[in-house]
Amino acid sequence: MPPHISIPTHHPLPTPTTPPPPPSQILTIRKSLLSREITAVDLATTFLQRLRHTEPQLKSFLYVSDVVLKEAEEIDRKIANNEELGPLAGVLVGVKDNICTADMPSTAGSKILENYKPPFDATAVGKMKKCGAIVIGKTNMDEFGMGSTTEGSAYQVTANPWDLSRVPGGSSGGSAAAVSARQCMVSLGSDTGGSVRQPASFCGVVGLKPTYGRVSRYGLVAYASSLDVIGCFGSSVADAGILLHAISGHDKFDATSSKREVPDFASQCIARDHLDSKPLKGLRVGLIRETIEDGVDPEVITSIRGAASHLEELGCTVTEVSLPSFSLGLPAYYILASSESSSNLSRYDGIRYGKQVVADELNSLYGESRAGGFGSEVKMRILMGTYALSAGYYDAYYKRAQQVRTLVRENFRAALEENDILISPAAPSAAYKIGEKKNDPLSMYAGDIMTVNVNLAGLPALVLPCGFVDSSSAALPVGIQMIGAAFEEEKLLKVGHIFEQTLQGCSFIPPIVADELAC
Repeated sequence: MPPHISIPTHHPLPTPTTPPPPPSQILTIRKSLLSREITAVDLATTFLQRLRHTEPQLKSFLYVSDVVLKEAEEIDRKIANNEELGPLAGVLVGVKDNICTADMPSTAGSKILENYKPPFDATAVGKMKKCGAIVIGKTNMDEFGMGSTTEGSAYQVTANPWDLSRVPGGSSGGSAAAVSARQCMVSLGSDTGGSVRQPASFCGVVGLKPTYGRVSRYGLVAYASSLDVIGCFGSSVADAGILLHAISGHDKFDATSSKREVPDFASQCIARDHLDSKPLKGLRVGLIRETIEDGVDPEVITSIRGAASHLEELGCTVTEVSLPSFSLGLPAYYILASSESSSNLSRYDGIRYGKQVVADELNSLYGESRAGGFGSEVKMRILMGTYALSAGYYDAYYKRAQQVRTLVRENFRAALEENDILISPAAPSAAYKIGEKKNDPLSMYAGDIMTVNVNLAGLPALVLPCGFVDSSSAALPVGIQMIGAAFEEEKLLKVGHIFEQTLQGCSFIPPIVADELAC
């Protein structure tokens, strides 16, 4: 069972409205609140009611806050008194369970942290709250971020809103599914090797992985510290950009956070009516050749080529580019990530951190606490990392992987000198069946090939839905990945927003909520 899930019910559900999805849900809601067309309490009740309706099928959340309506009432009080509101006032945010939240469980999807409640907020969460956001709850994830399906959670398996028999991706599958099913407006995830971007593709939402250092990692439960970043999910590019702006900036508690000025990311989101006929004229786009070759679903390739054609219609020049080290990134990533995780997770010993098992002597206490607290995938990666760092194997594995990382960075640098952005699929396939790859870890790891190189290079990347793949049971969304140079999130958001606003004939609202939103 999840650690806690209790959803308040004492407010009635307002009548749903029927307008088409706005370019920015956050800006639309803010306008409605300030004009008093809707109250924050009514808004919160709508989302809580939808969460109550869909959660038994989806299992996106491990914990739902019991003070959501109280916080919404405080926002309504401020509006009534004409007090200043933050840019995220009334916005309901899901937070991945490896991002610390004060007075809420933060288990990282693991039994070893069961019932752990941090005494502080992660910096990203604290910044959101200062902007007026309401944390609706903690979302499900693969244990410690180690997985690509959210089947690796110690508590429950999350389903994909587009097809309940399929995975939502991982490890931030709960955050992606929650935004896709409109259980919350936006959400936070973490991305070590694609854990925001792959589930965004599988669930048909926008996922943004910022440049390493753009967002503070303070309060993020560490997996691989040189790769981990906190990222954003939204139902539109504009919402992902607004959320990124709120959480970005230097943090004295994180020495790796950048001191660069944070631009107004939302300023790149121009209204569709004001776009030129060729709004991206002159933009150079490189389609990564290695991402559209053998091993990638033909329908995914068709969707990506269709997206490339759409970019050309918007004025871009699209050419194929080669990254010679691309295939080397996957093994290098898993060596580096496993090595760092073996170091980071050594603290969970039942004494300093983690759930303790009663034992007669120290070795038994360590062994039994870890054996009962960690799942099989986490144990395997710790062992892999310990082996790679051991005497006699360090040079053969860890050192060589770091050398490959340098090659990957150089390949990206050269490609981005010739192109403004690079594009690729976000995953080799659409969402696959629950259980299909659980017992085949190598196949599951191979699914990360489109995303891990970006983390090795520390670059920003944006994923947004661009089409569908037809399966036997449902149409499944496909995401395009846009990669930029370091700290060029503004450019990615501009291109992504224009692409999104001009894409015709696609509605990325899953069947589980489509009928309700159409009412």
